[in-house]
Amino acid sequence: MKHKRRQAAHGLGWCLALVAGIQLLGMGTALSLDPAEADVLVVEDSEDIYYRTDGTPLGPSARSVPAEYARIPFVDNRVLVWFVTQQHTYFGGFVLALPLFSVLLEWIGVRRSHPEAARKYDGLARDILRVALVSLSMTAVLGAVMLGCFIALYPGFMRYMGGTFKSMMPLYAAVFVGESLLLILYYYTWDRFASAATKWIHLALGVGANAMGVLLLLLANAWASFMMAPAGVDAEGRYLGNIWHLLHSPLWNPLNAHRFLADIMSGGAVVVAYAAYRFFTAKSERERAYYDWVGFVFIVVVVCALLPMPIAGYWLMREVFEFRQQMGVTMMGGLLSWLFVVQAITVGVLFLGINYYLWQSMERITGGERFQPYFKAIVFALMACFFVWFTPHTIAMTPSEMKAMGAAQHPVIGQFGVMSAKNGAINVMICLTALNYVLYRRANRRIIVSWARVGNIAIGTIFVTGIANIIWLAIYGFYIPANVRVGLSVPQGLTTATVVIGSLMINRLMLRGAEVRGPIHWGRISMRGMIALFGVAATFSWVMGLMGYIRSAGRLEWHVNELLPDLSPWAFTPSLEFAAKMVTFNMIVFWASVFAMFWLSRWDQRISEEETSTQLAGAPLVRTLTREETI
Repeated sequence: MKHKRRQAAHGLGWCLALVAGIQLLGMGTALSLDPAEADVLVVEDSEDIYYRTDGTPLGPSARSVPAEYARIPFVDNRVLVWFVTQQHTYFGGFVLALPLFSVLLEWIGVRRSHPEAARKYDGLARDILRVALVSLSMTAVLGAVMLGCFIALYPGFMRYMGGTFKSMMPLYAAVFVGESLLLILYYYTWDRFASAATKWIHLALGVGANAMGVLLLLLANAWASFMMAPAGVDAEGRYLGNIWHLLHSPLWNPLNAHRFLADIMSGGAVVVAYAAYRFFTAKSERERAYYDWVGFVFIVVVVCALLPMPIAGYWLMREVFEFRQQMGVTMMGGLLSWLFVVQAITVGVLFLGINYYLWQSMERITGGERFQPYFKAIVFALMACFFVWFTPHTIAMTPSEMKAMGAAQHPVIGQFGVMSAKNGAINVMICLTALNYVLYRRANRRIIVSWARVGNIAIGTIFVTGIANIIWLAIYGFYIPANVRVGLSVPQGLTTATVVIGSLMINRLMLRGAEVRGPIHWGRISMRGMIALFGVAATFSWVMGLMGYIRSAGRLEWHVNELLPDLSPWAFTPSLEFAAKMVTFNMIVFWASVFAMFWLSRWDQRISEEETSTQLAGAPLVRTLTREETI
């Protein structure tokens, strides 16, 4: 066993060396792509195109960058870069999410007073981190391949971006290597810091590794946000010396929130899919119970990231409209609008699938059958919201059909296609999902607190008044100007947050000391429920790939919006069908790679049979879950 651990440590040492070498090589290559000295030594002051502050140009001019594009026979440069970049983004989000999950699960285990529950969460946290370490080298290799593709296929673009972001390159490489070191220390000190006195030191290492990961995400987002909405440069695209302005472009903050939540959802979705797959292929009832529990744990984590996702998406698009209204119109009302219709459908499918999974999960809980009628009513309400949510403002029509209607918009569905109605629909769906979870938590409990009736009235009042306020604001939005209507998203979002947080907190207080009606039979869930769980996971990954494409395609014919044009033969927007096929292909390749990572993490037998049996013993077929063991 010790020999195998030494082999694993040696392998990960080479992995770390590879990561460091790749990052330093990429940094050196990018730094070598400086423009001519005439562009760098300009001394006259110029004005920032966004912040309107004066500065001395220090970087290359976008206008002086030659239109250089390598031509490789039978290769579409954009498709190749699209594929490699999406795979790197998927794996980068995966490596960001898994250590976060690991720290969260370890912390939950530390907080549990029940020894069996503590071992169960601790074992799962270690398994997740093991996969993160295996995936780290793949992320670095894909990053190097992506950098090589940009340098070889788009040298002019990389010359400009490398010269503009030259001061950030060493920091990016240092943060990546620092995260790798901390992750390896976090994993290989697991046994050394296993005691109660040192467990918090171990958690601190995990927190430090995750802090580095989040910082890495912020630095990477600076490139993407700069390409969509540049700042820190003058009208010619020359860097003016203010790093904060270059980093803090108009879309940086909303993009950080959106991509952080997206990474949590995407990474968690893969673990959920893996749990569903292992559930289907399990050879024992105890193994089925364990992976049923794993799937439930991670779907809860993923839903926590999903609930604020529509608000983060709306924030991002609002900032896009404020920066350049034409870009926002192109994305939501013009060339890319039907992609948003597809995205709306997939988001609605996510909420329906999650609620259906919760409904099917009631089969494993003794006493849960009494809530079945309520779940059916919630599903019907969700379907009504779903129809409003994905209904487009306009539909594809022939000139004769448009003439017969007398307008460009349908007299009925056109009313449901505006953002006022859509914001109301998605916020009601979030509230109904929270209500579904409240019922799930009560399935096998009998509340005995003295203020139970008052608490039920308070929860009911919160949901009724909150949903009524959301619907009223949605209707009121039809009678006010569009520029005023946009502001209604704030009170709607605050109302939704109040409903979700308030109801869950009150329900948690009411469940203290509750009598347990019966055990939870982990593994006793219908195949329909697990298929729904797998479908939800697939939809998560697919919609993340689609939204990444929409953000990139919003720049149209620009490498850097309004500064550096894309003059390549591939500077056109592909069809909806082609985009959907590419997103699907990227998702399939990513999942196949990740499942291979899971297989590799188990193949080398680095975890002992005693650890495996302990984890499976932590998820028995029939359990009465105490308050300390619940999430």
